[in-house]
Amino acid sequence: MSRSWLIVPLLILYLLNLGGVGFLGPDEPRYASIGRAMAVSHDFITPRLDGLPWFEKPPLVYWMTAAGRFVGLRDEWAARFPLALLSVVFIVFFFNMLEREFSLRVAVYATTILATSAGWLAYSFVSVTDLPMSGLLAAAMMIAMFDTRREVGYAAGALLGLSILAKGFVPLVLFAPLFLIARGKRLTMLAGCALVAAPWYLLCLQKNGSVFWKEFFWRQHFERFFTSSLQHVQPFWFYIPVLLAGLFPWIPLAGVLFRGKTYEDARVRFLSVWLVYALLFFSIARNKLPGYALPLLPALAIVLACGLVKTGSLEKWWLAASALMLVALPVIAAGLPEALLDGIRHVPFVFTPGLPFLLVAPAVFYLAQREKPIVAMVVAGLGVLVGVAYLKHATFPVLDQRVSVREFWRANREQINHACVAENVRREWQYGLNYYAGHPLATCGPGDLPKITVDRGLLALQRRP
Repeated sequence: MSRSWLIVPLLILYLLNLGGVGFLGPDEPRYASIGRAMAVSHDFITPRLDGLPWFEKPPLVYWMTAAGRFVGLRDEWAARFPLALLSVVFIVFFFNMLEREFSLRVAVYATTILATSAGWLAYSFVSVTDLPMSGLLAAAMMIAMFDTRREVGYAAGALLGLSILAKGFVPLVLFAPLFLIARGKRLTMLAGCALVAAPWYLLCLQKNGSVFWKEFFWRQHFERFFTSSLQHVQPFWFYIPVLLAGLFPWIPLAGVLFRGKTYEDARVRFLSVWLVYALLFFSIARNKLPGYALPLLPALAIVLACGLVKTGSLEKWWLAASALMLVALPVIAAGLPEALLDGIRHVPFVFTPGLPFLLVAPAVFYLAQREKPIVAMVVAGLGVLVGVAYLKHATFPVLDQRVSVREFWRANREQINHACVAENVRREWQYGLNYYAGHPLATCGPGDLPKITVDRGLLALQRRP
């Protein structure tokens, strides 16, 4: 039976209003600048930010942005569209692999959980390295686990190599347990990985010398894991609430992790052990950021789906409880700008329930009770799709005004090209201004005008009298 129906809601979910808000955070405008520079210079070996070599991340995301520009896309679409498309392709692969390995029901459940979870949706929107690394790594793991043919080891290795080109050597650590169970494919996986990943690393090392290795390996891997020098230190338990938030609206399903029946399948037991291993690895690291936990979501979605299938008569309650979480969307919409600016701890939450979303939970409960659990899950997923459309409509104008610099740039384009940036301008805003200006803006000295500064939490331009 054809599963092509899966493509349409996924394309709507991931491509809707993709350029509706300017670049967010410090990483998106930086990575987009590097990708744009590669498209112009045709130098695909040395990443350059504002004309200078920049070795914090390997090149896959930059290559994707450059590819977007080569096909005629610009700015946010050039950076985000290739990444969103990669996410859609992975989700389709994820569904087909699980349907073949488990059942249609498990495939629908796991795919809906993953594709509509807040974490996966968010990182499929912004053009950063976490989603490409996570999707490619998960695809490599699934091939290594579920396909016994020796020759497919090359495909698993190639995908692992691409994930290494997305974010460095962390995927090797996360993939290591798969070598324990994929004995017949070890050499082919290693060969495929080396053939894909090694050329860029060797060429970049040859072209840039030890400065590349010191920055990329020593600072961005060793110091990031073992020291607090990068100022992202968080407590050991940091990823527990991060994972729960990333599961929204499927947070109630975390309860199935405490049911013994969830682990009756040996494949689920292996994935569960891998999840603990990966969680411990990230938790031990000194520096922690929310996106680091993204590689856990595909495996977690599979475990939750298999556990949900085994809940029997309680399944309708689990599904309805998850669908009921959608009533919190207005709260999320109201708090999202502040959360992106200053962190979730500074958001003054006021509960204003989204009453129209209350209709989803009883519909899901009714369908599950009528022994149509797959239809119930699809309806819940469509409820999330509507919720995403609502969230984008409600938040993008505010985000463009308060979080991104794009609206400010459009209103002051000509003056900004000759302006300097005051010291009180946030780091992510300066990167965004540099991207839209097409060159790094100078830092202001005493008396310099016109000056880009911050007034009442918003960017402002002080013009010459």
